[in-house]
Amino acid sequence: MKKKKVLIAGTFDLIHPGHIFLINKAAKLGEVHVIVATDKNRKIYSGEKPIINELQRLEVVKHLKNVKSARLGRRDNNTLKTVQEINPDIILLGPNQKYSIEELKQGLNAMGLGHIEVKRLERYYDAYEFTSSTKIKKKIIEEYKKGNIRV
Repeated sequence: MKKKKVLIAGTFDLIHPGHIFLINKAAKLGEVHVIVATDKNRKIYSGEKPIINELQRLEVVKHLKNVKSARLGRRDNNTLKTVQEINPDIILLGPNQKYSIEELKQGLNAMGLGHIEVKRLERYYDAYEFTSSTKIKKKIIEEYKKGNIRV
């Protein structure tokens, strides 16, 4: 029986346990295919550039356990075109991703991709204090201001 293709997407800046948790949950559903956000798109959607450039983030993600394939997002910002190219069975959204499941399903239906199941991982991984890139960045700034980090 053929394994299902599971698509996840994100910035993957400062890899942390939350990223690994998402990848491992996706792997329980099938083969994991990852779209890594371009620097430009990350800036557009969040207002800030990632710390790590897109090619380095892609290189790291490609070599994580349970990742079957990884590629950069499109420069033209047409995410659904990338979804069409990968043709997954499932799209798994992270708990903090701002995509609306209903809007995503509507977009998929409009492109003839209504067969793709869209799910959201409901639970954050919270076994450790630093399970998001934002928390890691805040801690680094805090330690720098205290004089505990020098550059």
